[in-house]
Amino acid sequence: MSFYGILLVVHIIAAVCGLGATFAMPVLMGLPKTVTQAKFAHTVAKGIEKIAKIGSLTLLVTGIALGAINPLLFTQVWFVASLIIYVLVQPIVAGILPKKTAKQLSLLEETDGEDLPEEYMHIGKQMLPFNNIMHVSAIILIILMTLKPF
Repeated sequence: MSFYGILLVVHIIAAVCGLGATFAMPVLMGLPKTVTQAKFAHTVAKGIEKIAKIGSLTLLVTGIALGAINPLLFTQVWFVASLIIYVLVQPIVAGILPKKTAKQLSLLEETDGEDLPEEYMHIGKQMLPFNNIMHVSAIILIILMTLKPF
Protein backbone atom coordinates (compact mmCIF):
# COMPACT_ATOMS: atom_id res chain seq x y z
CA MET A 1 0.00 0.00 0.00
CA SER A 2 1.24 3.47 -0.86
CA PHE A 3 1.86 6.22 1.68
CA TYR A 4 -1.18 8.00 0.25
CA GLY A 5 -3.28 4.86 0.82
CA ILE A 6 -2.09 4.53 4.41
CA LEU A 7 -2.82 8.21 5.02
CA LEU A 8 -6.30 7.73 3.55
CA VAL A 9 -7.00 4.80 5.90
CA VAL A 10 -5.85 6.88 8.89
CA HIS A 11 -8.08 9.71 7.61
CA ILE A 12 -11.12 7.41 7.46
CA ILE A 13 -10.47 6.02 10.95
CA ALA A 14 -10.08 9.58 12.25
CA ALA A 15 -13.41 10.49 10.63
CA VAL A 16 -15.15 7.63 12.41
CA CYS A 17 -13.65 8.68 15.76
CA GLY A 18 -14.07 12.43 15.31
CA LEU A 19 -17.47 12.51 13.68
CA GLY A 20 -18.89 9.52 15.55
CA ALA A 21 -18.65 11.31 18.86
CA THR A 22 -20.76 14.09 17.38
CA PHE A 23 -23.70 11.72 17.44
CA ALA A 24 -22.90 9.99 20.74
CA MET A 25 -22.52 12.99 23.02
CA PRO A 26 -26.06 14.42 22.89
CA VAL A 27 -27.53 10.96 23.44
CA LEU A 28 -25.27 10.35 26.44
CA MET A 29 -25.94 13.76 27.94
CA GLY A 30 -29.70 13.45 27.47
CA LEU A 31 -29.99 10.28 29.56
CA PRO A 32 -29.26 11.43 33.15
CA LYS A 33 -32.24 11.90 35.45
CA THR A 34 -30.32 12.60 38.67
CA VAL A 35 -27.30 14.63 39.73
CA THR A 36 -25.25 11.46 40.26
CA GLN A 37 -26.14 10.17 36.80
CA ALA A 38 -25.33 13.56 35.25
CA LYS A 39 -21.92 13.68 36.95
CA PHE A 40 -21.17 10.18 35.66
CA ALA A 41 -22.34 11.15 32.16
CA HIS A 42 -20.00 14.16 32.21
CA THR A 43 -17.12 11.89 33.26
CA VAL A 44 -17.84 9.52 30.37
CA ALA A 45 -18.24 12.50 28.03
CA LYS A 46 -14.73 13.71 28.91
CA GLY A 47 -13.33 10.38 27.70
CA ILE A 48 -15.38 10.48 24.51
CA GLU A 49 -14.33 14.08 23.97
CA LYS A 50 -10.64 13.12 24.08
CA ILE A 51 -11.19 10.54 21.36
CA ALA A 52 -13.23 13.04 19.36
CA LYS A 53 -10.55 15.74 19.63
CA ILE A 54 -7.76 13.38 18.59
CA GLY A 55 -9.90 12.06 15.74
CA SER A 56 -10.93 15.54 14.64
CA LEU A 57 -7.40 16.94 14.64
CA THR A 58 -6.08 13.84 12.89
CA LEU A 59 -8.86 14.24 10.34
CA LEU A 60 -7.80 17.80 9.60
CA VAL A 61 -4.07 17.02 9.44
CA THR A 62 -4.48 13.94 7.24
CA GLY A 63 -6.98 15.75 5.00
CA ILE A 64 -4.56 18.61 4.41
CA ALA A 65 -1.70 16.12 3.95
CA LEU A 66 -3.75 14.23 1.34
CA GLY A 67 -4.28 17.56 -0.42
CA ALA A 68 -0.56 18.35 -0.22
CA ILE A 69 0.30 15.00 -1.80
CA ASN A 70 -2.44 15.41 -4.41
CA PRO A 71 -2.86 19.18 -4.96
CA LEU A 72 -5.65 18.50 -7.46
CA LEU A 73 -7.89 17.96 -4.41
CA PHE A 74 -7.75 21.68 -3.66
CA THR A 75 -9.51 22.28 -7.00
CA GLN A 76 -12.39 19.95 -6.09
CA VAL A 77 -15.50 21.63 -4.67
CA TRP A 78 -16.27 18.68 -2.35
CA PHE A 79 -12.78 18.87 -0.82
CA VAL A 80 -12.74 22.64 -0.31
CA ALA A 81 -16.35 22.60 0.96
CA SER A 82 -15.38 19.91 3.49
CA LEU A 83 -12.52 22.03 4.81
CA ILE A 84 -14.78 25.08 5.05
CA ILE A 85 -17.50 23.18 6.92
CA TYR A 86 -14.88 21.75 9.30
CA VAL A 87 -13.57 25.24 10.08
CA LEU A 88 -17.06 26.73 10.45
CA VAL A 89 -18.17 24.23 13.12
CA GLN A 90 -15.03 24.67 15.23
CA PRO A 91 -16.39 27.65 17.20
CA ILE A 92 -19.29 25.42 18.26
CA VAL A 93 -17.14 22.38 19.03
CA ALA A 94 -14.25 24.20 20.70
CA GLY A 95 -16.02 27.21 22.20
CA ILE A 96 -19.77 27.26 22.65
CA LEU A 97 -20.48 23.68 23.74
CA PRO A 98 -17.54 23.36 26.15
CA LYS A 99 -18.58 26.61 27.89
CA LYS A 100 -22.16 25.41 28.27
CA THR A 101 -20.95 22.03 29.51
CA ALA A 102 -18.72 23.75 32.08
CA LYS A 103 -21.76 25.74 33.29
CA GLN A 104 -23.70 22.51 33.68
CA LEU A 105 -20.86 20.92 35.67
CA SER A 106 -20.64 23.97 37.90
CA LEU A 107 -24.37 23.74 38.61
CA LEU A 108 -24.03 20.05 39.47
CA GLU A 109 -21.26 20.80 41.96
CA GLU A 110 -23.40 23.45 43.66
CA THR A 111 -26.49 21.26 43.86
CA ASP A 112 -27.56 19.51 47.04
CA GLY A 113 -29.74 16.46 46.52
CA GLU A 114 -30.39 14.39 43.43
CA ASP A 115 -32.82 16.55 41.47
CA LEU A 116 -31.25 18.11 38.40
CA PRO A 117 -31.41 21.90 38.62
CA GLU A 118 -33.85 23.56 36.24
CA GLU A 119 -31.04 25.72 34.86
CA TYR A 120 -29.06 22.54 34.05
CA MET A 121 -31.98 21.34 31.92
CA HIS A 122 -32.33 24.79 30.35
CA ILE A 123 -28.68 24.80 29.29
CA GLY A 124 -29.16 21.34 27.80
CA LYS A 125 -32.03 22.70 25.70
CA GLN A 126 -29.84 25.64 24.62
CA MET A 127 -27.25 23.15 23.37
CA LEU A 128 -29.75 21.33 21.13
CA PRO A 129 -29.53 23.69 18.11
CA PHE A 130 -25.73 23.56 18.23
CA ASN A 131 -25.79 19.77 18.40
CA ASN A 132 -28.16 19.75 15.43
CA ILE A 133 -25.76 21.95 13.46
CA MET A 134 -22.95 19.51 14.29
CA HIS A 135 -25.08 16.52 13.22
CA VAL A 136 -26.07 18.09 9.92
CA SER A 137 -22.48 19.19 9.31
CA ALA A 138 -21.18 15.69 10.03
CA ILE A 139 -23.71 14.16 7.64
CA ILE A 140 -22.80 16.66 4.93
CA LEU A 141 -19.09 15.95 5.47
CA ILE A 142 -19.69 12.21 5.18
CA ILE A 143 -21.71 12.69 1.98
CA LEU A 144 -19.09 14.98 0.47
CA MET A 145 -16.22 12.64 1.35
CA THR A 146 -17.88 9.46 0.13
CA LEU A 147 -19.85 10.61 -2.92
CA LYS A 148 -17.60 13.50 -4.02
CA PRO A 149 -20.58 15.05 -5.83
CA PHE A 150 -18.80 18.13 -7.20
